[in-house]
Amino acid sequence: MRPSFTYNQRTPGDVPAAVRNLLLSMKQLQEVLRQWSIAQASEGQVSDVYVQIGTDFNTTMHAFAYHQIDLSDIHSIPKDLRIVLEQCLAEDPSPDVLATFMPEVRRVLYRLLRGLNSRQDAWKSIGGSQFPMISFDSR
Repeated sequence: MRPSFTYNQRTPGDVPAAVRNLLLSMKQLQEVLRQWSIAQASEGQVSDVYVQIGTDFNTTMHAFAYHQIDLSDIHSIPKDLRIVLEQCLAEDPSPDVLATFMPEVRRVLYRLLRGLNSRQDAWKSIGGSQFPMISFDSR
């Protein structure tokens, strides 16, 4: 269910590609949850995007580790996201249910963004370029 505009990671330490793919997955999660709330996506589709986020998260962790940049402070993000998604998906789909749970989903995703953004200087100090940024609604 990956959008057609994703980027392949060229090397194990390709931080920009790993971050870009993770950000795209995060954006996709918000969209599939919106679709789920109006019965246009299934619980399985939400789960598939969550699994993709986990894969992209692990790739990102490994890419940073390749350059010896620690991300241990955001290691719990997938688990934190899973907890709120399980609570949300336990309810019947509706815009009201989404409105109840989306703020916590966004808080978790925003923590991830802050954690990645805080590594910009460490990444630049080893000669890395600016991370890709995709607009993200943290409300």
